[in-house]
Amino acid sequence: MLKKFSVKNFKNFKDEVCIDFEEIAGYQFNTDCITDGVISKMLIYGRNATGKTNLGKALMDIGFTMFGEPGYGGNGIFLNADSPEEVAAFSYVFQFDDTELIYRYARFSEQELQDEELIINGKTVFKIDFAKHEFNCDNLHYIKAETASIERYLQSMEMGTEIEERVESKLPFFRWIINNVALEKDSIPVQLSKYIVRMRMVMAKNAVIFRQSTVNEFSKSLEDKDALKDFEDFLNAMGVACKLITKKLPDGQNKLYFAHENLVSFYENASSGTLALAALYQRIIAKIYDTSFLYLDEFDAFYHYEMAENLVKFLKKRYPRCQVIMTSHNTNLISNRLMRPDCVFVLSGTGTLTALCNATQRELREGHNLEKMYISGEFEKYE
Repeated sequence: MLKKFSVKNFKNFKDEVCIDFEEIAGYQFNTDCITDGVISKMLIYGRNATGKTNLGKALMDIGFTMFGEPGYGGNGIFLNADSPEEVAAFSYVFQFDDTELIYRYARFSEQELQDEELIINGKTVFKIDFAKHEFNCDNLHYIKAETASIERYLQSMEMGTEIEERVESKLPFFRWIINNVALEKDSIPVQLSKYIVRMRMVMAKNAVIFRQSTVNEFSKSLEDKDALKDFEDFLNAMGVACKLITKKLPDGQNKLYFAHENLVSFYENASSGTLALAALYQRIIAKIYDTSFLYLDEFDAFYHYEMAENLVKFLKKRYPRCQVIMTSHNTNLISNRLMRPDCVFVLSGTGTLTALCNATQRELREGHNLEKMYISGEFEKYE
């Protein structure tokens, strides 16, 4: 699991912002927000333009680094516009059984690394400074990758830059190891790569956008009666009372309908909230693989407050081990009925992230009305 994350000089985060998933306060209620001593269900509340979306993009940057897949940064500004520093620094701390893994790197841009470091249980496995052309890879045996050839890595990096202009000018060494070294299936690098490939981010602005190919693929999967029933049960659990049915069209495509005496096309007639639920289900819940880390940005933008609460309850029950961060403007969710003061955070306009239990001099207890306290300005100093 991810134990700690920090980023500095990325987009609106000029100073370092840190999420310590191990910093828990020992509350005895809503213990389903904690898994193995780590926060697994977190709510981040913040005003507009505080950086909730950018925080998610920063967390997901490791996926781009490790696999070279399109990142969430887009074509906009990568570094903080007010900082004189030339790189954005990322740090991730993971725990796999009794092994702690720290992976750090710094970027000049989305395409170019400055440095990269891997630490296992306090021992540096490799440390590379691309800017100075310094490569310290003396301890690859810690991850049983001693067969890795630095010469071959340097050659592949140079060849890749020549072949394709779009390729990163500094190929991450960790990515190269995973792709080019015969690692054991249960090795720490393999466990990390399996975790990262299952990290997901869902943004509200994409919640009701459907590509026809995706709709067709999902509708086809619902030919399976159990899959259709699971989707129907999910909508009903969210408060959308409905019965679903699929029908084969003359062109061979499977189409989804609300089951009435006269069938009603699902995608053409569902509300924005229901479509947002369908998008979340398609992208996360219906996947055959388990999501390891889920960042839901303004997840309840199209939901009634009761539906939002139902979704939080659903995620806690169905995915007890998945780390889920939800961002919201909905003060109804700032409640001890759903969360707890060490799992609800306020993101300020200056980029600080503070748990409610640390944002007041009061000793917050289960009986406190957190929403009322928030509205009355109890945590205003940290906004």
